[in-house]
Amino acid sequence: MSDAFRKLLAERETAPATITPHIGIVTLHFQLYGVEDLKAKRKAFTPMRAIWGKEPDLAVAETGDHETLDSAVWSIVAIGGTSQQLTARLDQVEKAIEQRIDAPVLEVHRELL
Repeated sequence: MSDAFRKLLAERETAPATITPHIGIVTLHFQLYGVEDLKAKRKAFTPMRAIWGKEPDLAVAETGDHETLDSAVWSIVAIGGTSQQLTARLDQVEKAIEQRIDAPVLEVHRELL
């Protein structure tokens, strides 16, 4: 082994490990029917924050169509160790949301950073 290679290995062992988390964003566009006011719209999406907003690896927010009564846009941001873990977690959350929220999902947009 060359001296230069030994030096690189020694530096690597003494340097602090860097962890680069992966971030994923899934944006769901919902269609709403029979909503008469914004209060009823917010009530339909109460589980979004109540359930998934308390998860330590997720952040949940209404990100569009705030004043529109017939549609809603919500985004879920997840953090994970690997892109495979992140994709699996986002799949799990998306499926659970579709089962718990009483509004059809028109469009899903995903982005991994």
